[in-house]
Amino acid sequence: MTERGDARPAAADGGDDRPVIDHGHYDVLGIGLGPFNLGLAALLDGADAALDLDAVFLEREPEFAWHEGMLIEGATLEVPFLADLVTMADPTNPHSFLNYVRERDRIYEFYFYETFQIPRREYDAYLRWVAERVPTTQFERDVTSVEYEADGDTADASAGGRFVVEAVTPETGQRYRYRADDLVMGVGSRPVLPGFARDHADGTAPLFHTADYLERRADALETDAITVVGSGQSAAEVVLDLLERQSTHGYRLDWLTRSDGFFPMEYSKLGLQHFTPEYARYFYDLPQSRKDDLLADQDLLYKGIDPETSERIYETLYERSIGDRDPDFGMLATTEVRDLERLAGSYWLECEQRHQERAFALETDAVIFGTGYRRPTPPFLEPITDRIAFDDRGRLSVTADYRLDGEFGGPDDDAGRVFVQNAELHSHGVGTPDLGLGCYRNAIIIDRLAGHEIYPVDRDTIFQDFDVDQFADHASVHTDAPQSLSLTTE
Repeated sequence: MTERGDARPAAADGGDDRPVIDHGHYDVLGIGLGPFNLGLAALLDGADAALDLDAVFLEREPEFAWHEGMLIEGATLEVPFLADLVTMADPTNPHSFLNYVRERDRIYEFYFYETFQIPRREYDAYLRWVAERVPTTQFERDVTSVEYEADGDTADASAGGRFVVEAVTPETGQRYRYRADDLVMGVGSRPVLPGFARDHADGTAPLFHTADYLERRADALETDAITVVGSGQSAAEVVLDLLERQSTHGYRLDWLTRSDGFFPMEYSKLGLQHFTPEYARYFYDLPQSRKDDLLADQDLLYKGIDPETSERIYETLYERSIGDRDPDFGMLATTEVRDLERLAGSYWLECEQRHQERAFALETDAVIFGTGYRRPTPPFLEPITDRIAFDDRGRLSVTADYRLDGEFGGPDDDAGRVFVQNAELHSHGVGTPDLGLGCYRNAIIIDRLAGHEIYPVDRDTIFQDFDVDQFADHASVHTDAPQSLSLTTE
């Protein structure tokens, strides 16, 4: 096995005569470095010495970055600080948030802060701190292809590795090759603009996605009218920030959503039990058609507005309206933006209020879309697509233990597996993107990689039961009942 950092030139291939730097063979290779794969790297690094896994994590960016465009001052994380990279699996891990504030000499400041929800900017600083400490991360490595070598596919047995991963440094074009027994894919999501808006988002006009808000905010502040489209947390945080700056810059601000209202995200203690290992396992075992129906009705479990953000927006508007003042703000729900045109320096939005079935045009100078994200199948998987199973809607088929279902050697093999991070909403439910479940998923992945338990996998964590058999463990449940009762299900 090639030691970490023992990179050596290999023969050039293809049309580029630049030598390929061969990084040798790893037990596990991570593609992409967001919070979930960074958490996996941190848990592997902080594990008992008995865990002898040689790992590497590749990221295309030159340094760690997490939602840079939405690190708005005053915005807080939507989950408690305990949902850091490691604590829920290993509270003693040196890469915990509490150790971060200790190492930064902020432990007493945090102690008197007295809140579980920390500033988003501080969470980003914590993630960067971990990324700098963990020795298995490599930046400026854009993975371009993944190939699979089954047993006997290569004559050079010493080359080893089930997977051959090619990567390139975006700036220089330098190429790299890695071999790995297993992969963990955490490539994240991509911002989505409506199709009619993409041609206008050229980086110069004041039209952009909330993902680019901090970078492009100044462009919008220079205009006379701004419209925000969407009613999720990101859109609400942008609206709040623009409201707080409105008196200084003097623009008109409007907020549109196609949803039925500007609703708060479910954040009650009983509602949050859907973001637990129990619910993920329960959801996984349901028929796929039932899962799809459930997800369609669960938007407010993970797509609504944080109650505190909602309150701050309302309180700001209330303060602005004292003395019969007009806050110069409008918000309209059940309204779909269907198209737009750029005319004489303004945008004209073609809208429809769906309940009234009434069309109208809104003139504005800047448009900020909070229209969500998508998770496309990464193009580097193209060489092994024929080995990967997809469901009837073209989504990746994912096993209960977060592996891609496909022809990679079978569930009992100790190599040739592709694990996924945050690509299984359709199979594992609403907790998939939740930071609080990252440690649970990583504990399962690490235990599978090691072949035995390294971190405990939580199984009895909440008061609620989702499964009838679970409920029957402590309740008087009968499958045969008096004749007067009907137990048939229509």
